Amino acid sequence: MKFVTDIIGDELGIFEKKFSDSVKSNAPLLDRIMKFIIKRKGKQLRPMFVFLSARLHGPVNESTYRAAALVELLHTATLVHDDVVDESLERRGFFSINAIWKNKIAVLVGDYLLSKGLLLSTDNNDFEHLHIVSEAVKQMSEGELLQIEKSRNLNLDEDVYFEIIRNKTASLLSSACGVGAWSTSKDEGICNKMKTFGQLVGIAFQIKDDLFDYGNENIGKPTGNDIKEKKLTLPLIYTLNKVSASKKRELVYLIKNENKNPEKVKYIIENVTAAGGISYAADKMNFYRDEAMKILHEFPETDVRKALEELVRYTTDRKY
Repeated sequence: MKFVTDIIGDELGIFEKKFSDSVKSNAPLLDRIMKFIIKRKGKQLRPMFVFLSARLHGPVNESTYRAAALVELLHTATLVHDDVVDESLERRGFFSINAIWKNKIAVLVGDYLLSKGLLLSTDNNDFEHLHIVSEAVKQMSEGELLQIEKSRNLNLDEDVYFEIIRNKTASLLSSACGVGAWSTSKDEGICNKMKTFGQLVGIAFQIKDDLFDYGNENIGKPTGNDIKEKKLTLPLIYTLNKVSASKKRELVYLIKNENKNPEKVKYIIENVTAAGGISYAADKMNFYRDEAMKILHEFPETDVRKALEELVRYTTDRKY
């Protein structure tokens, strides 16, 4: 990631200041919560994709900074709301907003972040940015609801899984690449190509998250967290669709009824490994990564393109 920050380090530094300014509030409680959020922000992957997608087609401008802020505002809003929906008390190793200030305030904070993103775009006539990112938010909601609907009986086929992660996870990364490219190119064809690139990377990113649950030589011990939460990930879906009917019934029963038992979780993971679910998911992840790389290679080789390639590889090689 060092090469990435060497290429867009200045832009990320300016963005930090602009983003902090964009969430300021005259309400003391809200301002205190905004400072709490900013101090605990993640790896900034989406702003990185915005700036590199922009730089691939021209110099970064004020529209690019607003695009990055819009994506980050809406992403943060969805995370705050997700923690309420999931009743999660932690986010990135810290207490979540709802854990400290309770659900009502957390929902209102998410709404505030959403409104700040909308105003940032409308006040500056960034209507294409708003259209691209609003479409992603719609898809994220549809993906989440589809997952809830389909996962109740633990009978999910692979096509539905990919529909869910395209909507739920990949759509926002797709929009980040799209608004970045639009901010410097104003070219619909380039924008759509970069959105497709971002979607492919987002799918690979989600499959990598799936694999973390099972551990490997890089990650160490498996966590089994997804199994404990009865989440159907790609390795598990592949396994349930491949094993015998009796084995499938056994595994489904364990996931539904014994998912808190460490020994049973370990047994499920062993079965997924033996059935080839982990290697299958890794192959799929690498396929989507390589398809994303093919799109990048349609553009001239530059340091910016190399930085984007490094960022893509990071999504599949990361250790957490």
